[in-house]
Amino acid sequence: MTTRILFVCLGNICRSPTAEAVVRARSAGLDLMLDSAGTGDWHAGDPPYGPMQRAALARGYDMSALRARVLLAEDFDRFDLILGMDADNMRGIEALRGTSDTPIRLFTDYAQGQTEGVPDPYYTRDFDGALDLIERCAEGLLATLDPARGGGRSSG
Repeated sequence: MTTRILFVCLGNICRSPTAEAVVRARSAGLDLMLDSAGTGDWHAGDPPYGPMQRAALARGYDMSALRARVLLAEDFDRFDLILGMDADNMRGIEALRGTSDTPIRLFTDYAQGQTEGVPDPYYTRDFDGALDLIERCAEGLLATLDPARGGGRSSG
């Protein structure tokens, strides 16, 4: 059965498309449907932010085909899990949730010892630091989806 996961950040041009690309690249053998969205609509239709794309491409993640889109109420029916990048994103996701029981989690819940969200590199300019954390979160997420990866932690 396909597990459908949506990654959400503010504008869907840095963190969430990067998370989508990293998880996609590292999820060989898993039946996943991945997408990303933003809580704001001002970048809808735009490709990921150039500096973020360059940092990701330097590590082998090609995001050039991705385009930003806004989070929709229908996404709560389309996805099995929605992952926000920080506390502000979580509030935006919750505001749109309605009566859905789709699980919503902070992406950094999957990075052991990480209590804060993924800092927005659009503002911090630390694209490599954001990518480092996204890679850690991706590995933790994938370990919950495939216990054979090591970890076997519950996605609880």
